[in-house]
Amino acid sequence: MTAFTSRMEQVQAPIIPVIGELIRQHPGTISLGQGVVSYGPPTQAIMRISDCLQDPENHKYKAVQGIAPLLEIIAHKLQTENKIAVDAHAQVVVTAGSNMGFMNALLAITQPGDEIILQTPYYFNHEMAIATASCKAICIPTDDHYQLRLSAIEAAITDRTRAIVTISPNNPTGAVYPPEDLAAVNRLCRDRNLYHISDEAYEYFTYGQAQHVSPATFDLAGKHTISLFSLSKAYGFAGWRIGYMVIPAHLMTAVKKIQDTILICPPVVSQYAALGALEAGRDYCQDHLNQIALVHQQALSTLDSVHDLCSIPQPDGAFYVFLKVNTELNAMALVERLIKEHGVAVIPGDTFGTEKGCYLRVAYGALDKDQVAEGMGRLTKGLRVVL
Repeated sequence: MTAFTSRMEQVQAPIIPVIGELIRQHPGTISLGQGVVSYGPPTQAIMRISDCLQDPENHKYKAVQGIAPLLEIIAHKLQTENKIAVDAHAQVVVTAGSNMGFMNALLAITQPGDEIILQTPYYFNHEMAIATASCKAICIPTDDHYQLRLSAIEAAITDRTRAIVTISPNNPTGAVYPPEDLAAVNRLCRDRNLYHISDEAYEYFTYGQAQHVSPATFDLAGKHTISLFSLSKAYGFAGWRIGYMVIPAHLMTAVKKIQDTILICPPVVSQYAALGALEAGRDYCQDHLNQIALVHQQALSTLDSVHDLCSIPQPDGAFYVFLKVNTELNAMALVERLIKEHGVAVIPGDTFGTEKGCYLRVAYGALDKDQVAEGMGRLTKGLRVVL
């Protein structure tokens, strides 16, 4: 066959499977890599699967947008928890995870060659999706505390810019953006006729005084704000692949076309499980979140011992710490040594767009107190030995 160039050659390879293979090659390695929690869905989610299977109609295609009872409970959750009204102007689409929601949004609002502004360090799947859509990621470095640089964001806007993306609480840094900064981004999008894509997958994961806010609640935000949510994290639902997006009504036709082409409809059995999870509600998540908060504090306390080797800005959300390591070593080379010589796995920062310096993303959401003590102990000891 004649060789040809595919657009996928411009898309970075996902790093998680690479690290996973290294872990498999070195049994006993503690993973501080993939961003998952240790617990699974509530009992109500499992019970709802039985309801799904009892109706033979559920083996057929369902509505592209999502099943009616799930849309209804999502609308109630958005109104009561996020203060987002679902009405004729803002509508919900159930997706196969919030990554799909992001791709739906991109394809609905762009043409090839358009630009999307990301904050660096960025979530690698967002950058990959932009490249897949034949668009261009414009990457704006955050400040030394991984907070937004509003003037730099505004300066990056061109006539090809279509959206500004924010993730708060943030993957990979754990930063939580102040409401006033998110409001400033949202106003900028309104004034410059852009979309504000707000990824809120970690909305429940905040610590101390930090608070999550949904930009769609700001004044006049409804017509230009796309909000992405996920059950994967807080409900231990990663493998079920259910998320949802809140979009301006004028995008609904385009998003339905995209979703029907790629998926037809979200997996019906997963939608029923999601219905049960949301019926259990945030109360189910809270006990687990309280435990993760303790692990969060324990992880940071252990990392205090390597402050002379690393820069560690305070993470107030999600379940990540993003370290800047004071070394000339390549990040992937450091990751490989930590796995092979010290039995602990983290993710190299260059996959998140950090082109200069050695950065590591450390994830602790899947660990209990004993595991995080051992994992962080191996990491800090390994850094001392290697560096």
